[in-house]
Amino acid sequence: MSLKNKIKERAAQIHEEIRGNRHHIHRNPELSFEEFQTQAYVRLQLEAIGITEIEPIANTGLIALIKGKDQHDKIVALRADMDALPILEQNKTDYTSQNPGVMHACGHDVHTSSLLGAARILNETRGEWSGSVKLLFQPGEEQAPGGASIMIKEGALQNPKPASIIGQHVMPFLPVGSVGFRPGLYMASTDELYLTVKGKGGHGAMPQYNIDPVLIAAHIITGLQQIVSRNAFPIVPTVLSFGKVIAEGATNVIPNEVKMEGTFRTLDEKWRKEAHEKIRTMAKGIAQSMGGDCEVEIRNGYPYLKNDEKLTLKAMDWARDYLGEDKVVDLDIWMAAEDFAYYSQEMPACFYRLGTRNEERGIVSSVHTPTFDIDEDALPIGAGLMAWLALKELGN
Repeated sequence: MSLKNKIKERAAQIHEEIRGNRHHIHRNPELSFEEFQTQAYVRLQLEAIGITEIEPIANTGLIALIKGKDQHDKIVALRADMDALPILEQNKTDYTSQNPGVMHACGHDVHTSSLLGAARILNETRGEWSGSVKLLFQPGEEQAPGGASIMIKEGALQNPKPASIIGQHVMPFLPVGSVGFRPGLYMASTDELYLTVKGKGGHGAMPQYNIDPVLIAAHIITGLQQIVSRNAFPIVPTVLSFGKVIAEGATNVIPNEVKMEGTFRTLDEKWRKEAHEKIRTMAKGIAQSMGGDCEVEIRNGYPYLKNDEKLTLKAMDWARDYLGEDKVVDLDIWMAAEDFAYYSQEMPACFYRLGTRNEERGIVSSVHTPTFDIDEDALPIGAGLMAWLALKELGN
């Protein structure tokens, strides 16, 4: 039997094990950088598989190494994130979150259980392939500064150093059984905007005595859209949105200040820095021209995610070989952000999507919603494909 068929057969055989791991992790979600129980559970599963080279990292993360029959210089890394979100789950299943207000609403339970499945397959077949596979079980993807940045600082990509890294993420817009790839630029950088507009409050019926920060804030929100429509290079995707505006006045009270929070996203680091300066200059300028002032704080988030074109094109071919030609789809640019981007800045990286949608069963909710769930037929695909991609990248 070919190595590919062995992987597919074993992935199907351990479907219930992967499902069991997913259910345990889903029932016991932990927020970013609080994944102590998840870390302990993953370690127990790795040890039960027979993997001995395991190290803690980034406080609540883990690194493990699986060595093939012959050692050569090439090493590939596989990454899964482990943290959950502050969301109250509304699903009614036998694996619903037992930690009220915390939920695996972004599929990180799927990523972790899939990588555990891949680890079992790789360890059981290690006598049939060459090279090494490094497993990264990462904390804190959902919260800045991002667990990936901490993993890198603490040496996750060193000793031994992988030549490339592969990660997967659930995609509720793709039907179960399919996967999606995009070579080159894929996901946006993300920065948080915090603006405080200062004026002079007073009675709403006597505006002549006030400096209205609400009106100033409205002009700033409108004016800053020019940065996207008139300053950004048209072929560079750029998004600037405000989702929170707080003016603690009343129907007849103009407040002293207005607080606003928003996000800025793009796929070009040079433009990203330029845009930050334009945001500061324009916000302050608008406020001062209207008699007020504006304090601008920009918190840098994750960089843009770029899939290595050579690696990703190869991975697409390997996925077609594993799943079938019609099961691999091309993805569009995605303006959400992912801290896997940090890895993509360090070495050739491939970040692809695992289809989890099943409309007939009503499994259609998006990530980051209280009703998110997956068709669990995706689990053996997630485990088997990761193992297959790793071995192909190693030259097996």
